[in-house]
Amino acid sequence: MADDLPRRIVAEALGTALLVATVVGSGIMAARLTHDVAVSLLGNTLPTGAILVVLITILGPISGAHFNPAVTLVFALRREIEANAALAYIVAQLVGGIAGTLLAHAMFELPILEVSATVRTGAGQWIAEAVAAFGLIFTILAGLRFRSDAIPWLVGLYITAAYWFTASTSFANPAVAIARAFSNTFSGIRPVDLPGFIAAELIGALLAMALAGWLLAEPKPIRQMKAAE
Repeated sequence: MADDLPRRIVAEALGTALLVATVVGSGIMAARLTHDVAVSLLGNTLPTGAILVVLITILGPISGAHFNPAVTLVFALRREIEANAALAYIVAQLVGGIAGTLLAHAMFELPILEVSATVRTGAGQWIAEAVAAFGLIFTILAGLRFRSDAIPWLVGLYITAAYWFTASTSFANPAVAIARAFSNTFSGIRPVDLPGFIAAELIGALLAMALAGWLLAEPKPIRQMKAAE
């Protein structure tokens, strides 16, 4: 696995870059095509859910398709990824995410480097991000437990839904949040609002890991339970 680490890191950087380019790029396109915020959000939602299905399907066999420091943290705590690899994944995700934002700006002929002025703060936003991250991590862990072959669709559909049922439009990903701080567009977030988002995302992820560890545990055979009594 150590010899394979460079390929895994590149897969994480590439996947996160394409994910963020899709989020930011579709947001720019939607805002240019309509002044209706609801329609713009729909135009941002569908490409994001679709690209997640694609990226997890094609890059999952290489790196596991985390594309998210919260996911990597959970897998590291579960001892399903080495500590050095987890750190490398997170760095790759952060660099790839920012590169995705810059790529989206270049495609739409915007200033390459911007700082967002979009306000996203307050208790409702933070609760929404905790819920979004909780649901994402729980979806992944439950999917791995019961339907690992369906993970791409489960994650893509969950994020599509979470765009609409969470007040924050479901960032659920510290790397994506940081990358979106460099875009003063429909998808942006002020840098000053990042700490609250990231903290909420990590809390939601850890809560999901804790619940999944209990709820998704292998059931004990009846004989073993009786013997324990």
